[in-house]
Amino acid sequence: MAQLKFVDVNKVYPNGYHAVHDFNMEIKDGEFICLVGDSGCGKSTTLRMIAGLEDITSGEFYIDGVLSNQKSSRDRGIAMVFQSYALYPHLTVYENLAFGLTLEGIDADVIEEKVQATAKILGLTDYLERFPRQLSGGQCQRVAVGRALIRKVNIFLMDEPLSNLDAKQRVTMRSEIKQIHRSVGATTIYVTHDQTEAMTMSDRIVVMKSGGYVQQIGTPFELYFYPQNLFVAGFIGEPPMNFIRGVVEDGKLKGYGYDLKPIVKNVKAIEGKEVVFAFRPEAVKLGKSKTAYTLNSVVELTELLGDTTNVYATVENEDGAKTNVILKVNPHDTPKMGSNFRFIVPYKSAYLFDSETEQIIENDIVRK
Repeated sequence: MAQLKFVDVNKVYPNGYHAVHDFNMEIKDGEFICLVGDSGCGKSTTLRMIAGLEDITSGEFYIDGVLSNQKSSRDRGIAMVFQSYALYPHLTVYENLAFGLTLEGIDADVIEEKVQATAKILGLTDYLERFPRQLSGGQCQRVAVGRALIRKVNIFLMDEPLSNLDAKQRVTMRSEIKQIHRSVGATTIYVTHDQTEAMTMSDRIVVMKSGGYVQQIGTPFELYFYPQNLFVAGFIGEPPMNFIRGVVEDGKLKGYGYDLKPIVKNVKAIEGKEVVFAFRPEAVKLGKSKTAYTLNSVVELTELLGDTTNVYATVENEDGAKTNVILKVNPHDTPKMGSNFRFIVPYKSAYLFDSETEQIIENDIVRK
């Protein structure tokens, strides 16, 4: 296993583009870390700097306490799985798995043992004599993972390895990769644009924003229930968190009448500020409560998903300004399109952000 550390790592390309800004993080032995974010956020660039495929412009990168900025890729103890699988089409599955070991001059008997063991772990034993063109996308991805796994390295890097698979294959491969990680124990850094992959697979997630800025690092639970800014709140979660903008007046959200004192430590400190009142789609409930906000909406569209229904609605303030929201409700409670729909948001499920800084306005609420 391996421990990684980044200290003020930056990547600036010769044309002046600053791809990664002041990346700071410590990764523990055996952790599964996901890098997520929108396009151009620098997640793949960060992965390539770890691999030694991109030079670090400034800052320090350590592997097991050893400064590794100038280490070559082959000396870093790293195996990488690419989005495109990168299999050799003219080689069988067996030959693809054995390729790296053959280059290292490993004895044929040892290669046979390692290939068979790896194939068994990945369910590829019956496909060893096939060529990549004879495999499904999921099977090709297993071979790509196996080629990295067979080298017994301490660090696995994966760059959107499941993006070429269909939805069903992705679910299966997510489970398989996680099980492999548990059995092998290697430190794994995984880049994805799919937040579901990140939430279900990782020990911790790094959320990055366009321009290469880290927004928050935390466990899936921390990012989902305790987002530190608007970007993380809007990026993590499907459907995304709902945002209602307004100004604080007399301790309430002007135009809506929501009393903010139950969810803000010091409401006087934000008097007159523009804020963002937020809640997740699944946080809504029906009925009445003394510890919840009551919101009135007009239903625009409904989507039955089986176990839940997405309700697209508009919430209107006293001045007639409308805000679109998405609600997740029980299918048996689905309102009719065009109808008025009243719902509540419990205090513990409501968030408040500063509209100017986009940072969360802290409170003492425990969210579950």
